Amino acid sequence: MTPEPFSILAASTAVVALAEIGDKTMLLAIVLSARLKARWQILAGIFVATIANHTLAALVGQEVAGLLDAPWFRTAVALGFIAMAAWTLVPDKLDDDEEGFRHRGGPFLTTLVTFFFVEMGDKTQIATIALGAQYHAVLLVAAGTTLGMMLANGPAVFLGEELVKRVSLKATRIGAALLFLVLGLWQLAELAGWLGAP
Repeated sequence: MTPEPFSILAASTAVVALAEIGDKTMLLAIVLSARLKARWQILAGIFVATIANHTLAALVGQEVAGLLDAPWFRTAVALGFIAMAAWTLVPDKLDDDEEGFRHRGGPFLTTLVTFFFVEMGDKTQIATIALGAQYHAVLLVAAGTTLGMMLANGPAVFLGEELVKRVSLKATRIGAALLFLVLGLWQLAELAGWLGAP
């Protein structure tokens, strides 16, 4: 049974919005905002970088799932979500070399390039690949995960450190971990036939 488009969009948005809280790309958004003082350009750079990165990630997930659409692969995706639940509980920090970035070409280009490359191999990119593999809906997954990134990073750009002081990053990481865990267990339950035909 194929999920409704709205449920794919909502799940993709929620997974990434929660996973992004306290993630290194959110910390990067705060650093960029503090250093470059061009909030709308930074936000535009985050948007373009995310839509490009996550569209590619969702496409990779869909293509890999299409090639390997077998119960063992779907089990691997489910276990991947469960592994993401554990990974999400580990707080991120920016490495020193990432904090020492140079900006050439203005705030928009700096943000676009920096965000695109920092997002490579990040939790939210891996989650997007897994969502693409699960739902086989590149545009909906990419739209949802990009919306999730913007929901998390928009306030980070405009409120910066005040946001970090007021939002419990630990509680948010636990919420994100629970969401990944539910997605993984749901997939395993579907494979086992507990929720209908696998």
